[in-house]
Formats: sequence, structure tokens, C-alpha cells
Amino acid sequence: MTSQSSGPGGGSEHSAPPPQAAPFDIAGPTALPQGPAADASEPGTTGPEPEAAVAAYLRDNPDFFERHPDLVAGLRIPHPSGTAISLVEHQVSILRGQLDDERRRLAHIIARARDYEALSTRLHGLTLALIAATDQHRVEEVLHEAMCRDLNAQCVTLKLFALPASDTKADPLVAAFHDFLDRHHCLCGPLDPDKSRLLFGDFGGEVRSAALIPIRAGERSGVLAIGSSDAARFGHDMATDILDRMGEIVGHRLQAIDHGHG
Repeated sequence: MTSQSSGPGGGSEHSAPPPQAAPFDIAGPTALPQGPAADASEPGTTGPEPEAAVAAYLRDNPDFFERHPDLVAGLRIPHPSGTAISLVEHQVSILRGQLDDERRRLAHIIARARDYEALSTRLHGLTLALIAATDQHRVEEVLHEAMCRDLNAQCVTLKLFALPASDTKADPLVAAFHDFLDRHHCLCGPLDPDKSRLLFGDFGGEVRSAALIPIRAGERSGVLAIGSSDAARFGHDMATDILDRMGEIVGHRLQAIDHGHG
């Protein structure tokens, strides 16, 4: 507040006190940070654009791709060269194609490994069920249930013969599969119609592909036949190691039953 003089030439005149500085306001413009820190994102505020943030990070970290070389293969980096294709670009295209091929091959291997693991688990369950079987009839029931459930088969049959067979012509089935009995591995593919009827009876006409597994049970040998109406179910190129193992397990179990160890 300023004091007034009493009149011209009268009294003393007091000057007004100097104005005081305004208090510092943390919400005012002077409180906002200046410089690079002003661009930093804070909770509740709008940060920089994603692309700008990525560009800024890469500028500050020029060795990023040296530390993450696997990311480079998936990047599309412009390399303008008119209608010509540079050697580098051609090499990158080839490498990218090879990488895609390797990824597909790896995915295929993983899928096959998972299928193999699933089959091994089923074979383990089948083995336990066969151990519990006390006679050949029960063995055949276990095999039929497992093959129809796990291998999508429509018919399963087990044929055993006393060996050596002196007269193969006496039994058409023995005559038809006499040579097969000397095999050590499973045979897969389309089945001759006559042999299909000998094995599967009335169902033989519906069988389009089959797996024939040799069985050796002590003094008896034979065939475990698995038939499917799907022509592609049992192909010539099908891996048979699991089926071969199953044949060995069945043969050992039948031999144990024949010797009274059921």
C-alpha cells in the first residue's frame, strides 16, 4: 500500500515497497521440464508414437541387431536398385526361403515325434492289457478293441498254425500265407481280394488296405491282420517298428498261455 503526500511541498513522500516475486507454482508453465526429459512417457500421459519410440531406441542402441541376429532374417529392409536385383538382396531371398523350408521340416519332425510318442503310449497300454489276458480268446478281444480304437481299423483277425505244416495244400489259409510266415517285419498295403476273404471272411470285400504282422508263439506261427476301409490307412511307406514290437509282444503272450503261464 502506497502512502500519499499531504500536498505540494508538504510532508514527506514515501516510495512504494518493491513488488514481491510471485510464489513458484508447480502447476505453472515454469514447472514443466524442458529438454529430452519432456518426451518421456509418464503414467497417465500420452507417450511418443510407437514407431518413433522404436526409432529412438535403435538410434540409442546401434548394436541391437548384433545382439539379436535372429531378428534380421525376418526384416524387410528397402534396397532400391531400380529394375535390377542386387546380389545381397538375392542372397537374402534364398536364405529366407531356406529358413522357411527348415522351419517346415522341423514342424514335420515334431509332429511325427508326437505321433510316435502317442503310439508308444498306446502300445504300453496294450501290453498291460495283454499281460492280464488269460487265454487266446481274451487276447483276440484285446487286440480287436485296441486296433479299432487306436488305428481306426474295421476288422482284426488272428490266425495261428502249427508248424512245420507238412501239407500246405490241406489248408488254403496256410497255403496263401506260408511264405509270409518266414517274414520278420510287418507288411502294409492293399491286400489281394482272395487273401482278404480268407482272413476277414464277409468283411474282406470292404478292406482297402491292411497291415499283416507275423506272429511267432513257440510251436505255432501265424498272422495278425488289421484291415481298414481306408486305402491310405496302411501304405507301403508306413513305419512298422511299432507294429513289429506289438507282434513280438503278442507272440510272447500266446506262448506263455500255451505253456500254462497265463
